[in-house]
Amino acid sequence: MAGHSKWANIQHRKGRQDAKKGKIATRLIKEITVAAKMGGSSLDGNPRLRLAVDKAYDNNLSKDTIERAIKRGAGEMDGVNYEEIRYEGYGINGAAIIVDCLTDNRQRTVSEVRHAFSKYGGNLGTDGSVAFLFKHCGTLLFAPGTDENKLMEAALEAGAEDVLTNDDGSIEVVTGPYDFVTVKETLAKAGFKSEIGEVTMKAQNEVVFTGDDAVKMQKLLDAFDTIDDVQDVYTSAVIEE
Repeated sequence: MAGHSKWANIQHRKGRQDAKKGKIATRLIKEITVAAKMGGSSLDGNPRLRLAVDKAYDNNLSKDTIERAIKRGAGEMDGVNYEEIRYEGYGINGAAIIVDCLTDNRQRTVSEVRHAFSKYGGNLGTDGSVAFLFKHCGTLLFAPGTDENKLMEAALEAGAEDVLTNDDGSIEVVTGPYDFVTVKETLAKAGFKSEIGEVTMKAQNEVVFTGDDAVKMQKLLDAFDTIDDVQDVYTSAVIEE
C-alpha cells in the first residue's frame, strides 16, 4: 500500500490542467518540435516523439498542427530553435522542485524562474541538487474499485515495473519511461483504461502540505505555470485539499 489521498490529488491537478488547455497546446507543439529535432520524424524510431504526439492527440490537437510541428523539428519548415534547460530547487518546507524548460532565450528564462522561486519562498539550486530525489518513469492511475489482482497480472505481463495500491483504493501502474505507450495500449486492450497517465519525474519521497503552507506552495507552483518557457514542473510536494 502507498499514498494517502492520491486519487483526490490527481483529480485536482487534472482539473487545473484542464483549465489551461491553451497553454498546454503550446507546450505540446514545442515538445513535438524538439523531439523531432533530437530524434528524427519517425514515430516508430523516436520514443520521445511518439509520447509527445500521443499526448497531443489526447489533448485534441489537430493532425495538421502535429504534422507541422514535426516538420519544423525535422528541418522541413522554418521555425524557432529551442534549447532544453532544467532548473532544480526547493520550495517551502524543503519540498523538491524540478522545472523543465524549452527556450529560445536562456537569460530570460533563468531570470523568470529565479524570480518565481525567490518571490514565493523557494530557492533555485544547482544542477543535480534535487534530481536524484526523483525517478524518470511512466505512471498510469486507475480509479478506486478497479480489480487489483487482474490489473496487476495484466500490467506485469505487459511489461510494467511495479503496481502500487494507494490508501484511497486507486491503483498506480509504474512503467519505464519508454515502455509507457506499450503498457498503456496493452492494458487498454485488456479492458483497463487509466484515468490519467503520463511520463513524469516521480518523487521518491513526498512532502504533504495542508493549510497555509499548502496555499503558499501552490502559489509557487502556479508562478512557474505563468512562465511561457516552462514545459513541466515536478515536485515532491503533495497539496491536500
